[in-house]
Amino acid sequence: MDSLRRTEGRGERSAIILPQRTLLVLCGSAGAGKSTFARKLIEAHKEQGFQPTMIVSSDHCRALVCDDENNQQVNRDSFDLFHYIIHKRMFHGHFTIADSTALKPEARLRLLELAQRHNYYHCLLIFNIPPLVCLQRDQGRPRFVGEQVIAYHTGLLQQTLLDAPNEGWEQIRVLEDEKDITITVTVD
Repeated sequence: MDSLRRTEGRGERSAIILPQRTLLVLCGSAGAGKSTFARKLIEAHKEQGFQPTMIVSSDHCRALVCDDENNQQVNRDSFDLFHYIIHKRMFHGHFTIADSTALKPEARLRLLELAQRHNYYHCLLIFNIPPLVCLQRDQGRPRFVGEQVIAYHTGLLQQTLLDAPNEGWEQIRVLEDEKDITITVTVD
């Protein structure tokens, strides 16, 4: 596994090179910019044939289950669908971005095991964005989760930063500013 590397926003851009058969797991608090980052990644690789369908979002799965992406009461069914779609994408050999908070060890482990089962490269991208920034972003979006949830996520994030290097990921990157990184996907 690559050592845990921090990518800090100091004007330099850090590059991540990933093979086509990759599960890229986005991890971080609500409001950290994970979904925005995923959409920008797809847009940047549009000429390589990247499609928005490469992003498997737990919020979107929740909406598919009950028409409300904020309804936490359907999490079990939503995450069953989330993991099923990821499994099917990898079964068919497609680059996949898992967009959820992934802040609990069991959530990351399940994704890691799925990637290993399909002989996929697995990369964990941790969004270590300050809670105040997450809260400001949260207040400016229609899916408002609130200060309590972001405070809870912040605690989980700190534990994730300690735990992730020992979980078996092939590559882990910590983003302090999600704008200062480029990702290149190589075609097998």
